[in-house]
Amino acid sequence: MLSLRPKQQEILAYPGGLMGISAVPGSGKTWTLSLLAAKIIAAGGLADDQEVLVVTLVNSAVDNFYQRVGTFINQGGLLPNLGYRVRTLHGLAHDIVRERPALVGLEANFQIIDEREADAIRSEVTHAWLQTHMDLLITYIDSELDESRVNWVSREQLPGLVRDLALTFIRSAKDMRLTPEKLRQQLDRLPVPLPLAELGWGMYADYQRALNYRGAVDFDDLVRLALDALERDPQYLERLQRRWPYILEDEAQDSSQLQEQILALLVGDQGNWVRVGDPNQAIYETFTTANPKFLRQFTQREDVQRKELPNSGRSTQSIIDLANYLVTWTQREHPVDAVRDALQSPPLIEPAPETDPQPNPPDDPSRVFLTIKGVSPQDEIMRVADSLERWLPDHPDNTVAVLTPRNIRGEELANELTRRKIDFVDSLLRASSTTRFSAGAIGNILHYLSDPGSSRRLARVYEVWRREERRDGETKKQVDHIVELIRKIPRLEDYLWPGSEKDWLTELINSNESQEVLTELAIFRQVVQRWQAAILLPVDQVTLTLGQELFTEPDELAISHKLALLLRRASQSNPSWRLPELTEELRVIAKNERRFLGFSQDDTGFDPQKYRGKVVLGTIHKAKGLEWDRVYLMSVNNYDFPSGSQYDQFISEKWYLRGHLNLEAEMQAQLEAVISPDEYHWYQEGRATAEARLDYVRERLRLLYVGITRAKSELVITWNTGRRGDLQPALALVALYNYWDARLSRSTPQ
Repeated sequence: MLSLRPKQQEILAYPGGLMGISAVPGSGKTWTLSLLAAKIIAAGGLADDQEVLVVTLVNSAVDNFYQRVGTFINQGGLLPNLGYRVRTLHGLAHDIVRERPALVGLEANFQIIDEREADAIRSEVTHAWLQTHMDLLITYIDSELDESRVNWVSREQLPGLVRDLALTFIRSAKDMRLTPEKLRQQLDRLPVPLPLAELGWGMYADYQRALNYRGAVDFDDLVRLALDALERDPQYLERLQRRWPYILEDEAQDSSQLQEQILALLVGDQGNWVRVGDPNQAIYETFTTANPKFLRQFTQREDVQRKELPNSGRSTQSIIDLANYLVTWTQREHPVDAVRDALQSPPLIEPAPETDPQPNPPDDPSRVFLTIKGVSPQDEIMRVADSLERWLPDHPDNTVAVLTPRNIRGEELANELTRRKIDFVDSLLRASSTTRFSAGAIGNILHYLSDPGSSRRLARVYEVWRREERRDGETKKQVDHIVELIRKIPRLEDYLWPGSEKDWLTELINSNESQEVLTELAIFRQVVQRWQAAILLPVDQVTLTLGQELFTEPDELAISHKLALLLRRASQSNPSWRLPELTEELRVIAKNERRFLGFSQDDTGFDPQKYRGKVVLGTIHKAKGLEWDRVYLMSVNNYDFPSGSQYDQFISEKWYLRGHLNLEAEMQAQLEAVISPDEYHWYQEGRATAEARLDYVRERLRLLYVGITRAKSELVITWNTGRRGDLQPALALVALYNYWDARLSRSTPQ
């Protein structure tokens, strides 16, 4: 027998029509929406060819919905997997376009390029653009920089910046449904050109030309073309409206303009649309097309039924109070009036009702730790590691996570935990270090085997082979010495496959080298000889052979098998590829430039309960939707969480650009100015940068809120002073500290 909270009962009494639901963290919105889908199906009002359509944000949520709805339907005595369809926006767009590709000018066998290939095309486009248009970007570089610094910036910084600009511009243009041709027409009408818009158009046109040559579309095209298809054929739209008489939308705070337009068309004038989300958890908005304003505007309509899911059994009362205080402080006291709308209420978080079968954890205010004293970045790492080292032995059955605003801080902590031999899982960082290292290790060896005459590459291979010894201070010096010896070998063949006349290792015996070094070099020679003999095997078998040589841990061996499968598929899909191209494929994985399916928790879901007694490392973004008994939030300073004051620094504002312009924001503003006369007359350089600061401050307040609400019983928040020692605690942290300090003082007997 399901036990429903009163607010959940209100939602399950849904009579049809339009409904907007504001749900706080831990309120069970996915569970409630799944139950509503099952209730609609069980009511028997759907025809055999009709389905409840559930639209959610990420692939892992698709699986979650399928399992939950199927379970509820099965409990009702009905057949699971019938009467409903769960899709991400891109999955839904694919269904729409694939059914009628000719409507949008595509062949029946059109291809969808993946993220890696799209990135590769953009890289080629930006590289070509830089070769011929560098002068334009040079005009944006700070005139105070000397020539050598300008040359360094041009060489080391601008290529990455231009790739980011291309991605932002192309996504925005497609969200505005602007083809390169339409955009060119608009640009030609301007009395004075907008240089960044011209830059973006040039790269967009080249990018789209490359897609057309391949007969392919990217994921952003799919969404745009799906909307085109619905608008161009009213009969097709009517058929889909009949097929999906009910649409349930999860994570609606992350809806984009195109997503809202597609779903609104599918709902029609008389359809049924339930939208569930939490605007306070909208943390994907910076330079994406998502925006929480779409959900807010929807819930304010007169024809929309407004409901709330305010009860959460996730956290202790103390943590709930802290999260709620962040909301009310932001609304009432944030010193920058323009960002007081970052966090919304109602609803504030309310604890579960007293009779709830899943009550909140017992409250203990002493389990909330807010640090106001600044320390260096390294000291912050050491203090968090010290705390974990003390806490873990007494809590083997509890879950714990350390969450950071950026990957690099998590990776730095991972190095310290490795040194201390503390078990951790880093799947919620951009890619797990295990995956990155395994791919990098095998990739380095294959890189050498593709050019076996390179002493430099062989020296790198030796570093990989002896990676564990390099972590030990006692043997690191010897390993580094051998690396230098190998790097200086004039002719590798004289070492690896010596003849009767020349043996580099024999000649080394006559030097002052120790017997340990000579023995090590002899062993390594035998290992490399085995690897070179294995190169005649297919690439997947070579990879498995190397994995068995390099790894002993089960997760590393599992990854080497996954890599072998990946390379076999790549080889089959690209018969002309040889070892250099296949090695490049591994380099891409090792550098996090491609999602490694099969080991990405984005797609398979992540269950903190599987890692009791281990430290989970992740970014706050990746932790959304998850919970742990104890949570550490690191780097809560005015760089990672700026307040909008004149003393704050902003990640997206480059030090080498004049006026620290945010070129992505300026480019987007110029794009909007191209299509709107009002925006054109409004545009003035620097205004978009200032607006982007405010948007970033809003998102960072929401990110801090998400981080706090991941904690069930214990919360630790720390900050650091940055590399130069000039950072301050985030203003929101200061406010939280003062509130919490006053609260503890009131509750402590004098």
